[in-house]
Amino acid sequence: MGTTRPDNREEPSLPRHATAAPSRRPDRGATPRRYLMCPPAHFRVTYSINPWMDPAKPVDVPLAVAQWEDLRDRYRALGHTVEELTPRPGLPDMVFAANGATVIGGRVLGARFAHPERAAEAAEHLDWFRGRGYERVVEPDHINEGEGDFAVTASWILAGRGFRASPLSHGEAQEFFGRPVLGLDLVDPRYYHLDTALAVLDDARDEVMYYPGAFSPGSREVLRRLFPDALIATEADATAFGLNAVSDGRNVLLPQSATGLFEPLRERGFEPVGMDLGELLKGGGSVKCCTQELRI
Repeated sequence: MGTTRPDNREEPSLPRHATAAPSRRPDRGATPRRYLMCPPAHFRVTYSINPWMDPAKPVDVPLAVAQWEDLRDRYRALGHTVEELTPRPGLPDMVFAANGATVIGGRVLGARFAHPERAAEAAEHLDWFRGRGYERVVEPDHINEGEGDFAVTASWILAGRGFRASPLSHGEAQEFFGRPVLGLDLVDPRYYHLDTALAVLDDARDEVMYYPGAFSPGSREVLRRLFPDALIATEADATAFGLNAVSDGRNVLLPQSATGLFEPLRERGFEPVGMDLGELLKGGGSVKCCTQELRI
């Protein structure tokens, strides 16, 4: 039997990191990646559009910049390319660059934000791509917040819905990218984007890690069927934003406070890299939120 949540939904009975690692640890190889990031020069928490944001808590901007630069520099030290988007005054959440677009095969599906506070970010991203010669750049008709709710695996585009993205955006993405899009329902407002509840560990092997409590019962069953060997995160690691992670196929960059994920990742042949983005967490984002992947 599962335990009962405060909202009377039954939580599945899952022991810590319930699904076992594959019996033979695969050889892991890092693949060079290209990322787009935006410095938090204007980062503030002046409004609240998710449960993590509290305007009463001050932000240390120099510390936020230092933490962001540490993440950027770590990517480069691992052999990845990092492009930078110029931050704009009045758009404090631009640092969460993952939300601005989804790029697959050089095709760019822009974002349409759910909240007016972030709406102007979409044009900044589109202008950046057009200015660098991307030929297939599309402004969407329906609300999607980029890689906040689109996660790319070898076989699917996993697509979150329930708090931000419109279900209509799933069909729009499928038509544009020509790849099957699988909708997943998010039910806990703390995990308002898919990238707070699920991370792709190996996009060549369809390997993921996720927190079941963030999803509806039907979506949990879909995830169980598609990813029977997934790494299952505990609530403690999910609330530490441990699933807001970026993997290059070997190195997994994630919040250093998600300590319960480190050993399970090592058991599967990954190398966890703990990062401190505590100031940016005040805006409801961490490693993945700051990192948009440019898949050519």
